[in-house]
Amino acid sequence: MSLIHIRHVAIVGGTGTLGKHIVKELVDQGFQSLKAALTGEDAVVSAIASAATGPQQQKLADAAYAVGVKRFIPSEFGINTRQVQNLPIGKIVAGKTKLVDDLQKKAEENPFGFDLKAKKATIYDSGNEPFQTSNLGFIAKAVGSILKHPNETANRYILVASFQPTLNQILQILEDETGSKWAVENVSTQDLQKAGEEKLAKGDFSAFRELLRVHLYRDGEGHPVPADEKANNLLELPEEDLRGTIRKWVASAGTA
Repeated sequence: MSLIHIRHVAIVGGTGTLGKHIVKELVDQGFQSLKAALTGEDAVVSAIASAATGPQQQKLADAAYAVGVKRFIPSEFGINTRQVQNLPIGKIVAGKTKLVDDLQKKAEENPFGFDLKAKKATIYDSGNEPFQTSNLGFIAKAVGSILKHPNETANRYILVASFQPTLNQILQILEDETGSKWAVENVSTQDLQKAGEEKLAKGDFSAFRELLRVHLYRDGEGHPVPADEKANNLLELPEEDLRGTIRKWVASAGTA
């Protein structure tokens, strides 16, 4: 007789009065949480039935967002839910429209801490710590160039970067390009570190967001790539303009 080993458990109603206690207990006993199950996935496609697209689908979307899933396709197959919001049937699919609104709000968030719509910036520590960052197109060019330089790049850790700015430099450019003074919220990376470690201790890998900000922005981290170690020239990568990149971002949002 073969033994049955149960590792993954799906709980319907996991956010309810009883369900949330069952979820907690199963996680405490070593069963995999939804966030852990989605960690490493690039995309999630939800085909949940209309009657179950309230808290259940929201919980799925929240978990996907927390662990950095790149694309979430909600259960929006069938009628245009935007056209029935004021009809009786709209009450049944209200969870769908609420989720789409939430996803759109999440999509507008900027990982660097700059809210273009509200003209609000989050500055970590002094905001004067340089960090490395790159445009996606630049990274794609780097990958292609590496493959075209097989001998020069063989068995090497390749370091490239579009820019190595500080948060304050980005803020200054944003204020110039929008013609507005931005509100600033100052955040201590020490507090972020504590919050991230507390999450991690509970097995919550959304701590990556806090810990990444600490790694990038904490005063004295010293992560910029030294000029003599950057492979930009070796890979014949084009020079990129920080102000030009920010200007395109502002223009795409219809602000300038």
